[in-house]
Amino acid sequence: MKSSRLIEIFEDEKLVGKIKRRLPYLFQLAELESSRAGKIGMEVGSVRERIIVALLIYKFGETNVETQISITEPEIDAKLFGEPVSIKTITGKSFGGVKLIWTVDAQKAKEFRESYHPECDILLVQINWNDFGGFYYIPLDVQKNLLDRIGRENYIKLPKPGTNPRGVEITKEALASLLEDSMSRRIIINWQRTEIEFNSYKRWVDLWRED
Repeated sequence: MKSSRLIEIFEDEKLVGKIKRRLPYLFQLAELESSRAGKIGMEVGSVRERIIVALLIYKFGETNVETQISITEPEIDAKLFGEPVSIKTITGKSFGGVKLIWTVDAQKAKEFRESYHPECDILLVQINWNDFGGFYYIPLDVQKNLLDRIGRENYIKLPKPGTNPRGVEITKEALASLLEDSMSRRIIINWQRTEIEFNSYKRWVDLWRED
C-alpha cells in the first residue's frame, strides 16, 4: 500500500495547531466574500477549495501542487506530487450530503453508481459553527476497501426521483465508516467566528486607484 504525502499534514504538530487556529477564520472570510445581503452564494465552495489547495502549497511548495485540473475530472481538485486529491466540505453536525458528483439527471446518476470507482485521496472539512467539527484525511485504499466490502447500494446514495437534488452522495453510514477507519486521520476544530471588518469592494477600489 503506497502512503500518501497528505498524512504529513496531520503529523506536523505546528501545522495542526495553525489549521485549528486559522481555518475557521479563513472559511469565515470565504463566506463573507461569497455573501450578498446576508445570503451565502454557491461560489463559497470554490473559495473554500482554494483555501485548502493553498494549504497544500504552503506545506509542500508550489512546484509540487498541480492546480490546473481539467473540468472533465469531477472528483479531482488538485494533484500533490502527481497524485490526485479530492477536496470536500460539509456544514453541520451530520455527515450527510457529501457529494461524489453533481448531476440532476436520474439516468446519469444511476450510470455513475454502476461505474464508480474511487480515484483519489479525500480531504474533508466539516464546518460546524459554534461547535466542534474537523479536518479529515480519507486515503484512497480505505475508500476502495469499504466499497468492496459493503457494495455500491450501501456506499452510494442516489437522488430521490421527482426531487431537485444536486448530486450523488456517499451514504452517511459509509462516510462514518470511512472516517472511523484506523488509516484515516483527523484534526478536531472548534468553529468559532471572530469579528472581521470586511469590505468586498476595497481590494478592487484599491486596484482602480493604482496608476
